[in-house]
Amino acid sequence: MKFSYKETTKTFEEFNQDINSLSVAELKKKYLSKKGNLKDLLKKIGKQKNEEKAQFGKEVNILKNFIQEKINILNSGLNTKFSTNQIDVTAPFEKNTPEDDKPRLLNNLGSTHPLTQELENILKIFQKMGFEIEESRQIDDDYNMFQSLNFPIGHPARDNWDTFWTKEKFVLPAHTSTMQNRILKKYEIPIRVVIPGRCFRNEATDASHEHTFYQIEGVYVDKDISMSHMFATIKAYLEAFFETKLDIKIQPSYFPFTEPDAEFVISCPFCEKKGCSICKYTGWIEIMGCGMIHPHVLKEGGIDPKKYSGFAWGFGLDRLVMIKNGIDDIRKLHSGELEFLDQF
Repeated sequence: MKFSYKETTKTFEEFNQDINSLSVAELKKKYLSKKGNLKDLLKKIGKQKNEEKAQFGKEVNILKNFIQEKINILNSGLNTKFSTNQIDVTAPFEKNTPEDDKPRLLNNLGSTHPLTQELENILKIFQKMGFEIEESRQIDDDYNMFQSLNFPIGHPARDNWDTFWTKEKFVLPAHTSTMQNRILKKYEIPIRVVIPGRCFRNEATDASHEHTFYQIEGVYVDKDISMSHMFATIKAYLEAFFETKLDIKIQPSYFPFTEPDAEFVISCPFCEKKGCSICKYTGWIEIMGCGMIHPHVLKEGGIDPKKYSGFAWGFGLDRLVMIKNGIDDIRKLHSGELEFLDQF
């Protein structure tokens, strides 16, 4: 197997040496993990000259398939105990299905889901920044979902967060902001809390939309807090997450529970604003909504808005994981597709 680029040639030769000296687990970590050599090569696709992107990407994919296949063969030899004559009624194929048509696992022992991996990474970043962690609820009431967040009954803005309701009038949260009122009442000022949680919205699914996804909310309240504090905090987190320096810009938006409101936009961490498929050749990626907590929300939480101010943000974990790992369809994250999940 020959490659025309030095990056792919070097990785190919290095793998052929490592295959004789490293264990399967070590090979997976070095080449197939989220910080492995193949991930580095995938990131370099967007940095190639326009006329070379297609060829370089083709070589990277050929190399990726080659390495996955080799590790799969090695791993199958380590897991012969799973090859028995007994019928596994849970297997997603028939007993007489040809081997080439059966789903292939690179790691029969399982692995941590990519959403879980990145969630743990994100929470560690925020903990180092001094934030507490408070998990969101998966079922709530109208007061915490809407009324405490400046959504009066009958307010038209409720339609933007169309979600699922039970017969008992409980609601499946459409955003992690349902926890804001509780956080404001529970913690003493200064308040620095990050809230991960599962969200549910009544909408059609496609490559970029799911009815069920994960969000991470942030709440920060203290004296003399301004939007500059918010921009600096979010920028510091995102640079730690993407492991690179970023430029930022702010776009106006609207949320009933913040005032003023903004959409946080970052320079593409993969092409340095030159334009690539990940940023849709704009050089910029819209990341999250944010804003200064509305005085009505602070007051509802028992905090005097004349003495204190704060900011909040909410971003989709699924979207960040897609951007960081070059995933083109959000539905893969919840599909249970083994070939997809085993890349992580």
